[in-house]
Amino acid sequence: MLKSIPSIISPELMKCLMEMGHGDEIVLADGNFPATAYANRLIRYDGHNILPLLDAIMRYFPLDQSVPSAAIVMALAQDERAPDNWEEYHRILRAQETSFANFNYLDRFGFYERAQKAFVIVATSDRAFKGNLILKKGVVREA
Repeated sequence: MLKSIPSIISPELMKCLMEMGHGDEIVLADGNFPATAYANRLIRYDGHNILPLLDAIMRYFPLDQSVPSAAIVMALAQDERAPDNWEEYHRILRAQETSFANFNYLDRFGFYERAQKAFVIVATSDRAFKGNLILKKGVVREA
């Protein structure tokens, strides 16, 4: 164990976060996402939800500032309302990355295709509607 690292971040996840480079992507997948079918590298987070995991990850994870949006969610169908969890995602992302403005949206199959190219997919048990989130890693600069 180390000081100040939230217990929700496993050694395997921390290793992946450290190994990721600029432009690599991580998928935080809800319980309905076909993670095993699409993952090149899969970390199981059964029993956990995305919100506390996202909050813990964002303490260490720089978002890519060189793209219009470094956070991607699945697009809504015409009759669907934005899920409440998106507002929480936005709040967490803004708390750590003040330049974060909004999500990019991909249709379901575009999201799956993008996820297939991700550095890692973290499969949670989250039941939130359209809970999946892709984050693109940025750079850490010296102050």
